[in-house]
Amino acid sequence: MPAPIRELLRSPTGMRCLLGVGLLGILGTGAACSDTDPEPPTTEPVPATTEAVSAAADPVPSTGCEGLASGSNGPGSNGPGSTEIVEQERFVEIDGDSRRYLVTAPGDTGDEPLPVVFDFHGLMEGADIHSRMTEYSALALEEGFIVVFPEGSGDPLHWNVSSTGPNADLELFDAVLAGLEDAACVDTARVYATGLSNGAMFTSLLICERSEVLAAAVPVAGLLDPEPCTASRSVPVRTYHGTADPILLFNGGIDAGAIPGLDADSSEPVTTTEIQLDGQGYPEAVRAVAQRNGCAPDPTDQAVTDEVILRRYDCPDGADVEFWIIEGGGHSWPSSEFSVAIGEVVGPTTFDVDATREGWEFMSGYSIPQD
Repeated sequence: MPAPIRELLRSPTGMRCLLGVGLLGILGTGAACSDTDPEPPTTEPVPATTEAVSAAADPVPSTGCEGLASGSNGPGSNGPGSTEIVEQERFVEIDGDSRRYLVTAPGDTGDEPLPVVFDFHGLMEGADIHSRMTEYSALALEEGFIVVFPEGSGDPLHWNVSSTGPNADLELFDAVLAGLEDAACVDTARVYATGLSNGAMFTSLLICERSEVLAAAVPVAGLLDPEPCTASRSVPVRTYHGTADPILLFNGGIDAGAIPGLDADSSEPVTTTEIQLDGQGYPEAVRAVAQRNGCAPDPTDQAVTDEVILRRYDCPDGADVEFWIIEGGGHSWPSSEFSVAIGEVVGPTTFDVDATREGWEFMSGYSIPQD
């Protein structure tokens, strides 16, 4: 590992910077970080204009709903009545580059506007692996929504989670959504985002940069509080993180030695103290998001199971913030058999909660209200 990266790993300021630019910052020398601590941010609550609604709320149909033939929901749809999962491969050009994504949609919904879930992969995963991990396609066919698995860029595959400067990944999100809304019958008031690790970081960026589009979000094992955050309205957030995450450490920092492809002897774990459930790192990030959403500062904790704590903030209507703390959980997707198979790398996977099914249940309860 290059010496400058080792120095960043040993520096609390450097760790904040690396976390802010994503895991890719560990693997290369392209991340620009400051040697000085930034001024403490002044966080002003953004308007809580999202309202929780039932799934029966009036949809807002996209242009693709006009004249759509019955029995098909556009590109990526499975055949009428089909239960077989078919993830269609699609491409879109962004800044001269051909960008890839997978899409799955029910094929027998007629002209019913469907919600859309964007599911973002972690560092190095890619869309194919991540779709196997979350199994969102099966749930999309069961529940009747469209799921999109975009793919990052670079080597390794990653998402640009910077909130400053041009961002081709934000352009990718915009282009894929616009294409779906034009070619398929989409409920434009019910667009959601979720993702793991680096994908959770990008989901966090979307919460700030596309708050007018996202009705709700579920970042898993990687929630960030981007600075600056330009959100124009509050987005409901549910996040999961394990206290024994071996990569994105619960109380802050990144253990580079736990990431495949890096020399473990060249890295040092950043956190060696006892886990603090109310400490720095991810508890602090959740506090910041709750503050931004205008929530009361003191949450309540509920023991859901022996290994799961639900931390809820008292928030304005439609600005809910939930933190599902997995005691002893790793850098994994809750209830994923795929995560279990790679447990040697990511650590333990809980089956007490389900980040796919329960994440969808959370998101689907929200819709962007119309004037």
